[in-house]
Amino acid sequence: MKVILATNNAHKVKEIREILGDKLGQTLTLKEAGVTADPEENGSSFVENALIKAREICRITSLPALSDDSGLCVDALGGAPGVYSARYSGGDSKDNISLLLKNLQKAEESGDRDRTAHFSCAVALVFPDGREITAEGRTYGYITKEELGTSGFGYDPVFFSTELGKTFAQASEEEKNSVSHRARALRALEEKL
Repeated sequence: MKVILATNNAHKVKEIREILGDKLGQTLTLKEAGVTADPEENGSSFVENALIKAREICRITSLPALSDDSGLCVDALGGAPGVYSARYSGGDSKDNISLLLKNLQKAEESGDRDRTAHFSCAVALVFPDGREITAEGRTYGYITKEELGTSGFGYDPVFFSTELGKTFAQASEEEKNSVSHRARALRALEEKL
């Protein structure tokens, strides 16, 4: 079976391929499939956004499409940045981290010292016959006061995994993939299949 990975994020493609291997058959990136679409993620939840992307790519290609939507949810910030994680600051990852740390500092100054957070991921697999399978995964930790480590991407340098005892950016790919939100969502999807 051929499955289109409905993302333009090279980091996500790499993680998905490492986690799934060939369990879904051959996975193709949008570029490999010759698809230039980039559906707008305007859902109010990770599941809605994953379904938006997978449905559109499946419609365009007439092939099964696998999509994920994920983000960081910080308790002291009411779950922000949440579904807006990638575009939290309007800039790049460094800008997102800077804004996150600034907003947590403001929360601390107001008396909220809670730095607990979780990464959440929803995956959606949509088939041309209309079948849709979704699954979710989470991993818990807290936000550090400064960036630690050089691996990973996004918020990994400031997300301290309580299971690993280090930030995701300090962890090896294997360590991160053993506890990550994306890995848990993909494993849950495999079980449903």
